[in-house]
Amino acid sequence: MMLGALRGDRRDVIRRVIGVVVLIAATVFAARSAAGLADADRLTTAVVTVLAGSALTLGFAVGPPVTASVDPLDPRRFAVIGPDPRPLAGALLLAGFLSVPVLVTLALGVSAATAWSAQGASMLAAVASVVLGLTTCVLFARVSMALGALVQRPRQSRELMSVYLIVVLVVVVPIAVFLGSLEWRGAVPSQLASAAEILSWTPIGAAWSIGLAPTGGFAVGSLVVALATVAVLAVAWFALVEVLLTTTRRPAAVRERGGLGWFALLPGTPGGAVAARSLSYWLRDRRYIVNVVIVPIAAVVSTVPLLVAGVPFELVVLLPVPIMALFFGWLPHNDLAYDSTALWMHIASGVRGIPDRVGRLIPVLLIGIPILAVSLPLAIVAHGRWAIFPAMVGVCAALFLGGLGLSSISSVVAPYAVSRPGDSPFQQPQRTGSGGVVAQGLVMLGALLTALPAAWLTWQAIDGDTIDSMLALWVGVGTGGFVLLAGIGLGAVIYESRATRLMEFAEAS
Repeated sequence: MMLGALRGDRRDVIRRVIGVVVLIAATVFAARSAAGLADADRLTTAVVTVLAGSALTLGFAVGPPVTASVDPLDPRRFAVIGPDPRPLAGALLLAGFLSVPVLVTLALGVSAATAWSAQGASMLAAVASVVLGLTTCVLFARVSMALGALVQRPRQSRELMSVYLIVVLVVVVPIAVFLGSLEWRGAVPSQLASAAEILSWTPIGAAWSIGLAPTGGFAVGSLVVALATVAVLAVAWFALVEVLLTTTRRPAAVRERGGLGWFALLPGTPGGAVAARSLSYWLRDRRYIVNVVIVPIAAVVSTVPLLVAGVPFELVVLLPVPIMALFFGWLPHNDLAYDSTALWMHIASGVRGIPDRVGRLIPVLLIGIPILAVSLPLAIVAHGRWAIFPAMVGVCAALFLGGLGLSSISSVVAPYAVSRPGDSPFQQPQRTGSGGVVAQGLVMLGALLTALPAAWLTWQAIDGDTIDSMLALWVGVGTGGFVLLAGIGLGAVIYESRATRLMEFAEAS
């Protein structure tokens, strides 16, 4: 199959040959750089090795779905000959080592192992590190491809690709901002050393830290994690092959051509249908789009009076992201009212409360999380202290998740009239009571109270107590998650008991 890539249309062959040549040149350059680590100190070698190895392993795991690549070793291609799943899984796993990415990784691993040995590392540990690292990469790729094969139809859709790009954005941008803010000053920053130490205990980085052990020894903890990772991935691979060989592929080509968008991507369940419908509204309806655009603008504008009043810039710059988290959690507090008369579809089809509540929160999560994930590192860079980053994550999580939980209750308890579909987002209907104002205020007040413990700990961390930073993270995530789950549960119960009244409201508004 590798040689078959060099056959076919001349343009495709030329493009592939050029790609191989460029890859070979890049591999030679990277391998020389890896071997050059022999002249560096052990800390630099360890940090570069673990970080680069973790990035490579993560690339093998997420690369196949992001690039929507077709697996040439899909087990279902062999189903016509009726093979036994276990021998086939073993053969395909061995064949997975014969690929261009794996050969490139092998070359880089051998070069790095040479540098480790020159610095006095154990040769046996270096060999074990390269072997386990390669095995982990191949297993991650096999499992990722197999999982993608189970949902092959939506992998090709534009909507799923946008979700993958959002995930990449959430991960890559904060890391890039973090690395760009570091000051090397001729030495490895302590933040990078800490990150490498943490990664050496994770499935993606454990294998690459084994070879850094001194002569005659092993990094025992990393070795255990690496072996456990290989074992778990191997079991998952063999199980997935059996599932692929015994599962009939769903005929979904008609749905894919039908232009159903998010409905073709999300599961065919009540919650999936509600989420797909909500996503269509949030990405097309001007009323939703205006709300999303206004949130960052309002967050930034609200800090101007503080700057004018003389509040230090390093404190003011931290406020916009929590304000955005508060507003994003508050946005769906009146979500049912935006459905107008279309609400009858949910009620008439007998959608239960939990699917409705969860489905309506999916768009806010997909929109709010990337914006917050990109904005927060930028705010921390402007502030200048990365030690408070966990605390700020905790505050934003409490505000965001707590607001979503309370909004799940508010939208069914106290809906109020809004502009109708197709009207201007700035056109507000007349209201006969103050219920809307009370609902908005209570949701915001409840979200602020939810985040109060994490905010207090964060203020202590800003004053210099870095111990409270991690505590603020877990307190914020814990309180926010609790309010979210409680709000979804209570909102679901109220939704089912008030279905008739909600229909009357939709018809009258």
